Amino acid sequence: MNRRYFLKAALLATGSTPLLQSMVKAAEPGTLGRGFIRLGGPLSAGGNDPEQLALAHRELGYRAAYCPNVKLTDTDRIKATQAAFARQDVTLAEVGRWCNLLDPDAEKRRQNLATVTEGLQLAEALGARCCVDIAGSFNPKVWYGPHKENFSPAFFDAAVENARKIIDAVKPTRTKFCYEMMGWAMPESADRYVQMIKAVDRPGFGVHLDPCNLVNSPDRYYANTALLNECFDKLGAHIASCHAKDLVWDIEMNVHFREVRPGAGEMDYRTFLKRLAALPQQPPLMLEHLPNQEEYGLARQHLQTLGRELGVLPS
Repeated sequence: MNRRYFLKAALLATGSTPLLQSMVKAAEPGTLGRGFIRLGGPLSAGGNDPEQLALAHRELGYRAAYCPNVKLTDTDRIKATQAAFARQDVTLAEVGRWCNLLDPDAEKRRQNLATVTEGLQLAEALGARCCVDIAGSFNPKVWYGPHKENFSPAFFDAAVENARKIIDAVKPTRTKFCYEMMGWAMPESADRYVQMIKAVDRPGFGVHLDPCNLVNSPDRYYANTALLNECFDKLGAHIASCHAKDLVWDIEMNVHFREVRPGAGEMDYRTFLKRLAALPQQPPLMLEHLPNQEEYGLARQHLQTLGRELGVLPS
């Protein structure tokens, strides 16, 4: 975020109509046509008012947003948030509920299942594209960490059972429950996700695409164009939301991939953007995991420039 944006966000927060009209020239609400991408990312400013927050997203050229912090019991705020973002044609992409559904501790598993179920209820109430979590891990120390049993039949069966329980408790009609892809826990490939979709057997189950999370070998790192095409070929119709980041290989005595902003690594974003833009449901593409707002600004500018060059973002 640059100084200009922070000044505008501050003006938005004041609620001053003359200043708002003279200093903030947000795009008029409208429907983003097919063939375009809904890019989004986290904001560090914009206020708590839904109208101001939606405008702050549009001012940056975003057409998607992470769901604001709102309680499921605050029905008035939920309605106001949904209406404000709809007026600006900013899609609410995802409700994140990051916890371990396969925690070795039974009480923690119960609590985490309730947390994610509440997240799916909130996503349904807001009309967000999805509620997302990882399938979990059997690691007793790190909730998302590796474990030798994370590719076992027991893991697969438990992940399927959890997805069914969450979806059946909410019965969503306009949102999806998704597992984020991981490199050291299922679903770790497009084929595994296909198996999981068939096993869960619920229309409320969708795909959260994070291709960088699938890069767990030199082959996938260098052949990520093929990896992207495989994901879109096999999972495209089910994709509800996506994450945007990039990877570099830090040379050490073993394989170490490090996350960086889009455009600073090896991920084939030309293919990513073109394949994403071709999906009729317009899954949002959400920037994440960057260390500061300067990095988010550079990432946003890179994807906006590339997207306009490819004709998948409006000028």
